[in-house]
Amino acid sequence: MVHLLLFIIYLSFISLGLPDGLLGAAWPTMYLEFGVPVSYAGLVSMIISVGTIVSSLQSDRMTRRFGTGIVTTVSVMMTAVALFGFSMSHSFFALCLWSIPYGLGAGGVDASINNYVALHYASRHMSWLHCMWGIGAATGPHIMGYVLTGGASWNAGYRYVGMIQMILTAILFLSLPIWKKRNAGETENGEPVSDKPLTLKEIFHIPGAKEVMVMFFGYCALEQTAGLWAASYLVLHHGVTVEMAAQMATLFYTGITIGRAVSGFMTMKFSDAQMIRIGEAIILLGAAAILLPLGVTVAFVGLVLVGLGCAPIYPCVIHSTPEHFGADKSQAIIGVQMACAYVGTCLMPPFFGLIANHISIALFPVFLLVILVLMAVMHERLEKIA
Repeated sequence: MVHLLLFIIYLSFISLGLPDGLLGAAWPTMYLEFGVPVSYAGLVSMIISVGTIVSSLQSDRMTRRFGTGIVTTVSVMMTAVALFGFSMSHSFFALCLWSIPYGLGAGGVDASINNYVALHYASRHMSWLHCMWGIGAATGPHIMGYVLTGGASWNAGYRYVGMIQMILTAILFLSLPIWKKRNAGETENGEPVSDKPLTLKEIFHIPGAKEVMVMFFGYCALEQTAGLWAASYLVLHHGVTVEMAAQMATLFYTGITIGRAVSGFMTMKFSDAQMIRIGEAIILLGAAAILLPLGVTVAFVGLVLVGLGCAPIYPCVIHSTPEHFGADKSQAIIGVQMACAYVGTCLMPPFFGLIANHISIALFPVFLLVILVLMAVMHERLEKIA
């Protein structure tokens, strides 16, 4: 039953990743159809992020009340419904409305599952869990690229992914009895977990909490900006076709997926802190490759490297949370970490959209490098404090 539950958990993270790359892959077509500026992709991303912030901040209370299984199932169902709403949208306003339930559902899955795995499973499972997210995130743009190349509209791409999400919802619903058999009140080592939720004021006073929040802000800002704007950067800066850009944008998510599969094995030799530093160094190489004027092929390689570098950072920071702050505080800390992460995804991609719109989209790799520096500084401070 333990292995079956782990398989179900992996499936839930595939479902979490599936829609994440769709907007970036389809946006070069969508913004022309809606008659809005290219920067408006950032507004959709912002609305989704606000929803995830709200659900992440409530994750501690919701998970303690209903359990991880129910929270995950309902959240995936909400994203499925939202994706069908996207597929029926023919105006930018409708797209914004359907972004609300999508954001609320995504945040619920993310915070509850991450804490569950951090408490009950070894670091390698956290890396492989997020590898499953990468599989979903890489598959979504591939589906959209296939649909666009075949002559269909972007609406069909969202509809196909929505169907997959509904199937995953049914699987999660059938798995609910398995979740109840695992004692959510203990860690993998049998350590009891407190039932008392922490207030935001209490969390902010924990040493190292502010540093990890800023770090999560930076990491997710970098990842989301890269995923959202890679296709537009390739089209507008390198002159790649829309169809080719949609396919090539999957390189970023492919890099994350492969990297997390490998990271799972590397965590058996390296600590979480070492894995994070390795990831930051690879991101630096990737962003530099995109920045250098060496042609579109090198830019493609750079996207893969940025994805590979992103791979170990998120899962290793999450997995180290109980170690840094204690199992009794982990759900509350992770919930707030998720909220800060989504503040990053909410603010920074649209901010870069303004830069692209009013200055130049060629600043894409420079933007990634600036965020990387912020993230690296906060991580080093965290390691000294917590």
